[in-house]
Amino acid sequence: MENASDLPENLSEADAANELMRLARTIRKHNRLYHAEDSPEITDQEYDALVRRNEALEAAFPHLVRKDSPSQGVGHEVAASPLSKVTHAVRMMSLDNAFDGEEVGEWVARVRRFLDLAPDAPVAFTAEDKIDGLSLSLRYEQGELVRAATRGDGQVGEDVTANVAHISDIPARLKGDAPDVFEIRGEVYMDRAAFADLNARLMDEARAAAEEKGAPFEADKVRQFANPRNAAAGSLRQKDASVTAKRPLRFWAHGWGEASQVPGETQSEVIRAIENFGLPVSPQFTRVEGLDALLAHYETIASERPDLPYEIDGVVYKVDRLDWQERLGFVAKAPRWALAHKFPAERAETTLEAIDIQIGRTGKLTPVGRLAPVLVGGVTVTNVTLHNRDEIARLGLRVGDRVVIQRAGDVIPQVVENLTRDVKRPRFEFPDHCPKEYGGCGSEAVAEEGEVDVRCTGGLICPAQRLERLKHFVSRGALDIEGLGEKTIAQFIEHGWLEGPVDIFRLRHKRAEILALDGWQDKSVDNLLAAVEEKREPDAARLLFGLGIRHVGSVTARDLMKGLGDLRRLPGKALEFHEYRAENPRGGDEKPSPFAGRMLEAVRRIYEVRADGIGTAVGHALADFFHEDHNRQVWSALIGDEPGEGEVDPPVYEVETVESPVAGKTVVFTGKLETMSRDEAKEQAERLGAKAAGSVSAKTDLLVAGPGAGSKLKKAEELGIEVIDEAGWAEIVAAAG
Repeated sequence: MENASDLPENLSEADAANELMRLARTIRKHNRLYHAEDSPEITDQEYDALVRRNEALEAAFPHLVRKDSPSQGVGHEVAASPLSKVTHAVRMMSLDNAFDGEEVGEWVARVRRFLDLAPDAPVAFTAEDKIDGLSLSLRYEQGELVRAATRGDGQVGEDVTANVAHISDIPARLKGDAPDVFEIRGEVYMDRAAFADLNARLMDEARAAAEEKGAPFEADKVRQFANPRNAAAGSLRQKDASVTAKRPLRFWAHGWGEASQVPGETQSEVIRAIENFGLPVSPQFTRVEGLDALLAHYETIASERPDLPYEIDGVVYKVDRLDWQERLGFVAKAPRWALAHKFPAERAETTLEAIDIQIGRTGKLTPVGRLAPVLVGGVTVTNVTLHNRDEIARLGLRVGDRVVIQRAGDVIPQVVENLTRDVKRPRFEFPDHCPKEYGGCGSEAVAEEGEVDVRCTGGLICPAQRLERLKHFVSRGALDIEGLGEKTIAQFIEHGWLEGPVDIFRLRHKRAEILALDGWQDKSVDNLLAAVEEKREPDAARLLFGLGIRHVGSVTARDLMKGLGDLRRLPGKALEFHEYRAENPRGGDEKPSPFAGRMLEAVRRIYEVRADGIGTAVGHALADFFHEDHNRQVWSALIGDEPGEGEVDPPVYEVETVESPVAGKTVVFTGKLETMSRDEAKEQAERLGAKAAGSVSAKTDLLVAGPGAGSKLKKAEELGIEVIDEAGWAEIVAAAG
């Protein structure tokens, strides 16, 4: 239950603005994972809760609505993809949601009020089950299919015309007398039986491939689809249409976009016309009058849901009369005349048999519950995410408890209730050190102030984080060591040659062993070792960024180095700040605002920085990192306290600037840069004497906008800020020499 202090009306404007910022980022992330990457991390219910919280805050503070608010967008912009982009002639919208009959009743009442209908005036609706698939728009001209496109962000999608040619439900030519231009919209899906068969086939193919190579078959490493929706999306969005041809995809229509003529005066008439043109529609589609009939149809579909051959997650209602739809219009990203009535999450009871800890690549310790197997929504569930230590405490979870789990959105289930929390059992002690029994290193595990996630501070020496950290260390934005890709790093780790960054510079002693591995020749080994040797005097900021210290990104690393100059000064500064915060846990004042100000002042004084991007989070992260003996040992071996003592010798950091038209100005980069990375662009700006900022404000002098520029470009135009493209920026750089 929401605390009274968390209710929107009890928040200050500052707190509301900060929460809206966090919600915008979080929802944008989960939109990307769901719509662009087909790999959701949270349930539909959790996502809906985030959206509803955002809506509640915006209703309470309408003047704080952000330009990047989730309420203003649909889906997610099309990510980098081998498929070409398509701009929709008519935007593909999203739907508002309701979660109970009362909310549906409120929607019906709003419709009646908006249309100014008499109390006894009948209102007809259509109702159909909401299939969990991938939205698709089919454009027919003169009855011929000319283009098929995914929804994308509602305005721009991906061209999948060649792929849909292999979906039997989608005709290449419409039957009968269709409009000259008619965009039919609906969902691509995969039914439950086909989904199970596909995953079984993927397993069989992996087993056969292993047998052919004479290698052991590792079933847990076979990549299978998590649910039918992901399977449908992944199968349709293929560069090679022959892959799609092997996947049993289905389609049904539920609406339309651009049309030279609409074949009907009501929603139901047009849907039946689409059906007559040769496309399937929902077998549950019907027309009803009034609220009671809507809710009755919802209950009918809900009761039939377990036996349906496909996955659904609710029922969609639409006002039937098209002239009323036109009057009702749209609000933000959704039509006023349509509503999705979502089903509650499916639930089941089982026993919590164990609580394990998973250590993520950033050191985050995530508790995972191991369950007595239980069938939920047609799927056997054995694991459940417990999120963090606060969630375990909130539910009072102990091994042996009887729990209720729910599975919504067909992603990792969650515990919603502990049925035996009053039974006396030993409490679960969340580890305060990175657990070695789960592949950890034994270092301290801490949660930063204001955060619930507990993270290992081992960093450079933690086996559970080793591969990802080494990949980051040699990546393009860090040391950029040619030839050390993920496969090679994993191979060297397996042979015990790489435990941390310092070992990369000791590979020269392993030349003979590397040469003895399959696939390695004299030239490839020599090229790799030469690439490593070239980085013996690395750029100090890139080296610092490559170490993967929390909150120290590439820009922060450069800002730190601008202040310190010599990278070897950093450990002493971090330990000095560690002592300061131990002596001043609240800055000598019980009021948080002055305390926060003094702590920030201490960070910038001790670390000798004045950059806007350097705050207390960076100061604490550096202090925690260098407080660990093993991190200081790795640092000493890698860099040393004096030049020549370590494996690498980073020069004193200097920012060389040249005369340029942007010297002293603030530059922001947005959109996709095609000839350079964002970090390279920022480095160029600094070399030209400009400040590279991350957001547009009245202080911004120039915006460099690449393809896909969104809210930053719009804000810059509103503020009258000069905007140029990447080619224009390249001319400025070239002119400055």
